[in-house]
Amino acid sequence: MNTDSERENSTQMLGEELLSIGSVSERTGVARSALHYYEDLGLISSSRTAGNQRRYPRHMLRRISLISVGSKLGIPLHDIKHALEPVPMNTMPSENDWLRATAEWKRVLEARRRAIEELEDRLMGCIGCGCLSMKACKLLNPDDELAQEGAGARRLEAADDDDLSSSLHGTKRAGCAGAGQG
Repeated sequence: MNTDSERENSTQMLGEELLSIGSVSERTGVARSALHYYEDLGLISSSRTAGNQRRYPRHMLRRISLISVGSKLGIPLHDIKHALEPVPMNTMPSENDWLRATAEWKRVLEARRRAIEELEDRLMGCIGCGCLSMKACKLLNPDDELAQEGAGARRLEAADDDDLSSSLHGTKRAGCAGAGQG
């Protein structure tokens, strides 16, 4: 049977209220399984009660919400983790911690915006080319390299923005060489 002090320790940490995984899931709209996954990846942290139940500090709600928003925007979790590195997990983040994280978020979003604009420019050139063949297009798929990676939209599944950016910049030609233009 838990004593009053054990119960107090399981709901308080360094003067901050601790929340159960169910409460965090309900408040953030993030599934419990996703919270476990985020914790496995080191995106969030929790403490454990004597009964081995997870408890999250209240300040983790903001971090989890930002992870959720970033994920919905298509930002890979490793980029989100990198952007949140300046924000401590074991103590209440300060305004300066969040400002540093905001600067990193801006850098990540700007890189994604530039990559999307580059992709748009290249695709607009290809649409007018007429070849419309991922097998023959020397601009987007020289020597049908993507076939080795399997079926599906390979260009959109890049591991990170740098991979996407380098794949976009790797073939700097105007127009589609597959149709004899450019």
